[in-house]
Amino acid sequence: MTAQLINGKDIAAKKRVEIAKEVQILKGNGITPGLAVILVGNNDASKTYVRNKEKACQELGMNSLLIELANGVPEQELLAKIEELNDDPAIHGILVQLPLPDHIDERKVIETISPLKDVDGFHPINIGRMMTGQNAFLPCTPYGIMVLLDETGITVEGKHVVIVGRSNIVGKPVGQLFLNQNATVTYCHSKTKDLKLHTRQADIVVAAVGIPNFITADHIKEGAVVIDVGINRNEAGKLCGDVKFDEVSEKAGFITPVPKGVGPMTITMLMYNTLKSAAESLNQ
Repeated sequence: MTAQLINGKDIAAKKRVEIAKEVQILKGNGITPGLAVILVGNNDASKTYVRNKEKACQELGMNSLLIELANGVPEQELLAKIEELNDDPAIHGILVQLPLPDHIDERKVIETISPLKDVDGFHPINIGRMMTGQNAFLPCTPYGIMVLLDETGITVEGKHVVIVGRSNIVGKPVGQLFLNQNATVTYCHSKTKDLKLHTRQADIVVAAVGIPNFITADHIKEGAVVIDVGINRNEAGKLCGDVKFDEVSEKAGFITPVPKGVGPMTITMLMYNTLKSAAESLNQ
């Protein structure tokens, strides 16, 4: 068996067309969705992510505000800037690019962002709402994974999903989203004994461990759906995921490639969340 590719680039492009249409409708009602991104320091990877977010905003007709702060900015100054954005009616989404310098408390920063503008979906209030199936801003990468499956026609209900990884950004929330759609979810991590015992039972495997080529063909059963969240560099410096693509794709039923898999969906769902926030501001 050769797996069918789940092309995140194509699905993201389709979703962006839909978002752009909704942005134009909102503009007709006098609201232009606005996203503010705060970048602290000179991390090259962070700068790249921020540029991609700015570009996406421009393409979709949204306003984009970039606030660059020095690496040594006092924590209180950063928090004050967030409060200022919380009060700005032209800003519908606030994102503080992670990671932050060691002297800044990441938890405090996330909790300072208004839950109504938390388009990253990291605020404890949004996490709590997600856990209880209420209206919430969903974390962008997990949300993107669910959209990929839905757009590919893969049913989640009743399936056994094994999540390899338990980060607050991907592993934990994506498991909850599967649970919300009536899947049976198993979380695995670095302390799990006999990982293959669990992954071989899975209808859907989500690999989010940050280790190049960690998931191999003997981790999965024939015909499984494999979602690779990893973005790594192998020994040759080539971009690769957490899944050993060449061999796993010969056994899986569906698989996401790296690149052009999960990655394009993350910024797309950030744009969607910003649109959603702007739309909901009409009723606030």
